[in-house]
Amino acid sequence: MEFRENISLKPYNTFGVEASAEYFGVIRQSGELSGLLSWRSPEKPMLILGEGSNILFVGDFPGIVLHNALKGIDLIEENADDCLLKVSAGENWSDFVDYTVELGWGGIENLSLIPGTVGAAPIQNIGAYGAELGEVLVNVEACNLLTGEIKVFSNEECYFGYRTSIFKTTCKGQFLVTSITLQLSKNPKLNLRYAPLKKAFEDRKIQDVDVREVSNAVKEIRRSKLPDPEKIGNAGSFFKNPVVKQLLAEALQKEFPDIPVYPAEAGRVKVAAGWLIEQSGWKGRRFGDAGVHEKQALVLVNYGDATGAEIYALSESIRKDVESKFGISMEREVTVVRKKS
Repeated sequence: MEFRENISLKPYNTFGVEASAEYFGVIRQSGELSGLLSWRSPEKPMLILGEGSNILFVGDFPGIVLHNALKGIDLIEENADDCLLKVSAGENWSDFVDYTVELGWGGIENLSLIPGTVGAAPIQNIGAYGAELGEVLVNVEACNLLTGEIKVFSNEECYFGYRTSIFKTTCKGQFLVTSITLQLSKNPKLNLRYAPLKKAFEDRKIQDVDVREVSNAVKEIRRSKLPDPEKIGNAGSFFKNPVVKQLLAEALQKEFPDIPVYPAEAGRVKVAAGWLIEQSGWKGRRFGDAGVHEKQALVLVNYGDATGAEIYALSESIRKDVESKFGISMEREVTVVRKKS
């Protein structure tokens, strides 16, 4: 594997902000993983980068950026009801979903059109419209960046949570995902719990709806609400929907009867972050080339030449304002990468 110096990362992040990597390499074959060990050192932090759809660079990266471009989709087992697919980390997630949908296999159709790579999916435990990756994932294969050993994490060992996993917590930065294995259904049970999806098929019997129609409906909903990163720089939802105590939610509901809340773990509920931001008056606001999308307050955008620092500063202002108004602290869903002092 060859590494180049001082490479622009603008083509490798969907925000389209300017930043550079001290060293930049592309991994296309698993056999190249062994060469990484000689590059590892405390003085050279390493960042694994897929399509950069969930990242905000606040300045240059003083170390090694490794672009994961491992490819391949293998059917490793199937029967009359299910199939197991092993998918390499560098595959485009949205394209992979389309591939399974065309075959009529169910389980990830609600996750259509989510940007990014397959390798990033388990790190984030991506989810949308009432479904999460963790519901169909069998295991994750990853390379230990310190030892070079390949480890297979079972679903349970991934410790999936709401937009999180072991790869974002105790094992953060320690592994490079090489592939994931999913179990998909040939006789899928469709998930239409999400209100806009339920409405889209309200005049249909669920047994008459197939995964292609669900996928197309999800795409239509996403396109109506979310900007295309190829046209306006963004990383999708910038903040997580905060999970709060039931008592706090009930108090807020008395003051704001229309506040959207959803069930979470015992004694807690999930509050719609987009609603909090919109009610705080941020939707559609623009500060130079950094702004909040006019159709979806949860999405911060780069209208052209905004810097990562400007977008981050905007997110801080929003976060502090929401907390002062509602007493709710919002956590960023997007990974912020900044130069360490």
